[in-house]
Formats: sequence, structure tokens, C-alpha cells
Amino acid sequence: MARNNDRDNENMSMEERGRRGGEATAKSHDKDFYEEIGRKGGEATAESHGREFYEDIGRKGGEATAESHGREFYEEIGRKGGETTAESHGREFYEDIGRKGGEATAKTHDRNFYEEIGSRGGRARNDNDDENGSRRGRRSRNDDNDGPKMSREEAGRKGGETTARKHDKEFYEEIGEKGGRSRGKQRDNE
Repeated sequence: MARNNDRDNENMSMEERGRRGGEATAKSHDKDFYEEIGRKGGEATAESHGREFYEDIGRKGGEATAESHGREFYEEIGRKGGETTAESHGREFYEDIGRKGGEATAKTHDRNFYEEIGSRGGRARNDNDDENGSRRGRRSRNDDNDGPKMSREEAGRKGGETTARKHDKEFYEEIGEKGGRSRGKQRDNE
């Protein structure tokens, strides 16, 4: 009988041998065994490869994903990630990240930064205006005024400059915290 098994093994493909060996191993080991060999394999890989190895495989994986998925894929995973975060974090989380974001931005940016974002905001709004300076589909607040009209770009620039002159780092930290608190309240009401 042993000879029949030997002949069967000789005629078996490498794929079939691998499958049968995997099945036999799976029957004789539990989840802890696989977790342990996975951990050891990960540690061995980490010891034998440097940071560049992980950067390279991460880049390659990102490129492969980008090639095989379109815009809708990224919109969907972004939406799902946002929903998961919203479900698992409460109002305090959003207050905290808003405060931290405000603090970090205030530490790394100066007055010129706030003037620039104010100006960009004005340009973005201006790009959505029609030939008469009105928001597409809406009337501008200046539509009824007889005086000279300021473009939204100019208004945004001036607003950014004025805000930067009037406020300090603490102001931006506070508005970051308020923004986080507001988002937390929105999430609680959803």
C-alpha cells in the first residue's frame, strides 16, 4: 500500500502536493500557530529589509491600485472611511482634531499664509460668478447697491489681510477648536 501512495505522489502535480500539504497542516494547527508564524515572518522581513523596501512596495501597490481603479473607487473608499470614523468617534474627537489642526496651522503659518488663503477663497468664489459678478443661480448682495462693486477675489484678499492683521495665533487655534466642536455637533445630530 505504501508503494501506491509513492506512485500517487510521483504523478501528483506540484500544485496538488502543495494543496494537500496545506490542508494537512491546517488540520494539525490552530489559529495561534498561524499568528505566530506570521509574526515571525514579518519580523524576519523587517530585519532583512530597510525602509526603502517598504517605501518601494508601498509605492508599487499604490500605483497598481491607481491603475486598476477609477475616481469612483477613491470616492467610495473615502466616503466609507469617513463614515467609519464618524461612527467610531464622538463629538470630543472632532473637537480635539479641530483644536489640534488650528494649533498646528498657527504654529507653521504666518500672516501671509492667511492672506493667501483668503485671496484664494475669493478667487474660487469669483470663478463661479457669471459675467455680472453674481453667483450662478443666486443674486449677489451687491446687486441692489448702486456703488462700485468689488470682485469676490478682491473681497477675499482684503478679508484675509484684515483678519491676519486683527488676529493672532490664539484666534486661529480657537476657530480650529470651534470648527471641530461644530463638526462634532453635526455628527451627533446625524
